[in-house]
Amino acid sequence: MDNKSMMELGEELNEKFNDLTEYCMVSGAINLDLYNEYDVKRGLRDSSGKGVLTGLTEISDVKGYQNKDGKKIPCDGELYYQGYQVKDLVASYEKRRFAFEETTYLLLFGELPTREQLRSFEEVLTSLQELSGQFVRDVIMKAPSANIMNALQKSVLTLYSYDDNPDSTSVSNVLRQSLQLISKIPMIAVYAYLSYRHFTFDDNLYIRTPDPKLSTAENILQMLRPDGSFTELEAKVLDIALVLHAEHGGGNNSTFTNHVVTSSGTDTYSAISASIASLKGPLHGGANLKVLQMFDELKEHCPDWSNEGEITDYLKKILNKQAFDGSGLIYGIGHAVYTESDPRAVVLEKYAKRLAQEKGWMEEFYLYETVARISKNLIMEMHRRYKPVCTNVDFYSGFIYTMMNIPRELFTPIFAIARISGWSAHRLEELVNKGKIIRPAYKYVGTHEEYCELDKRDK
Repeated sequence: MDNKSMMELGEELNEKFNDLTEYCMVSGAINLDLYNEYDVKRGLRDSSGKGVLTGLTEISDVKGYQNKDGKKIPCDGELYYQGYQVKDLVASYEKRRFAFEETTYLLLFGELPTREQLRSFEEVLTSLQELSGQFVRDVIMKAPSANIMNALQKSVLTLYSYDDNPDSTSVSNVLRQSLQLISKIPMIAVYAYLSYRHFTFDDNLYIRTPDPKLSTAENILQMLRPDGSFTELEAKVLDIALVLHAEHGGGNNSTFTNHVVTSSGTDTYSAISASIASLKGPLHGGANLKVLQMFDELKEHCPDWSNEGEITDYLKKILNKQAFDGSGLIYGIGHAVYTESDPRAVVLEKYAKRLAQEKGWMEEFYLYETVARISKNLIMEMHRRYKPVCTNVDFYSGFIYTMMNIPRELFTPIFAIARISGWSAHRLEELVNKGKIIRPAYKYVGTHEEYCELDKRDK
């Protein structure tokens, strides 16, 4: 019996399983009117979509509104890392080569490093990159997964067994573990993908170690490509993408997951693995892949990219749940916090255009611009939305990775490579402040029943 058949249900068992599924659907259904009756904030958000305040942080600030005369007014989005506007950080980074390592330092330690502090920090990260041959063979290459996020989870959890002090939650120990994970996860993600391609599709397997003289972005590209080559612009754009994905407040799903799990007192490997599990979801880190899949289908239905009427009709079908995945969502458009603009998307759009010019992809870039413009108007019109709708970070990130020939299987893992810096900062913040275990309440809305003996339950 192979691994897949081991997890499949036989015909007879499948019939029984269908019955169990029906029972589950009936028993699990809750009357949605009860959420209003008990004033329960579904998704920890109020009726306007604003998140319920559940904690305090100094790591980052996300703004989509400004207060004017006591009223909330939509505004261009602002994102701050440790008090510094990300757009200002990115603008300064344009004058230098690579910035993800500096951003990681800022998130972890709350201040911009001096030149000497940055050099020392980069040396620490470089020294922690190593993965043993045994780990690569026994963990990464065995039972390769088609979804690299699952491979990341497995590898992170297994690193627990390679740690002589895995359970201590002292700040010094968690900082050590965090820096090791920040250093190792890019290698793990790339090796997991290459192993999957080798063992599933018989692709050539090549394993390149990271070059200590290269940045995280450069090493990802050189480890991933057979010839190890990349352009300056490719590395720069990937570096900026890592900076923009590194952190986004304490309330996003994966970071909040990290806070929740950390508050229980569990180990670093469990906490980070839980965050990876959250990020995998298509409504979170997996959204950039959904954008690409949506465009794949759009191109099939609208071969003439200049025909805005056809594009509009197709987007209407998506919103009416008649096309793509039936969710009614135009992926990459709209955000829970941002209104007029997502500052990360603004930056990525600029770099997407520069990359499209270098790669000869301008026609497709204009298609993205067209879809973004039409989608914003349609969503506001068809959903009667009164707050502005903007493109979000996921809209252009997958397009950028595609132009760099980064495989789709690595889109969300690259998000994880970046966001582990933010997760680590939030985990350390939770531990430093010795917060209570996070334990929100759920209102029971079922009925109480008298126990009935087994032989009396036949209907």
